[in-house]
Amino acid sequence: MAMLTVRNLPDDVHRALRVQAALHGRSTEAEVREILAIAVKPESRVRLGEALSALGRKVGLTNEDFEVFQQARDKMPAEPMRFE
Repeated sequence: MAMLTVRNLPDDVHRALRVQAALHGRSTEAEVREILAIAVKPESRVRLGEALSALGRKVGLTNEDFEVFQQARDKMPAEPMRFE
């Protein structure tokens, strides 16, 4: 796992973090990890896989529809570009 050092943290912010951590029953370090996780990975973010899956269900795609794509797909490997 990665490590992170935060320098020049104001005393009042550090104190508030310690108090908040104590209220949540965790260490200051664990509290900071939780705050950072919530800040960068909010529950409301769009998850592309889930969005595409929901769209497929909405329009009624089935596994049989995807089998058609597999049959129609060109099986020949792509040729690399030539710079001659």
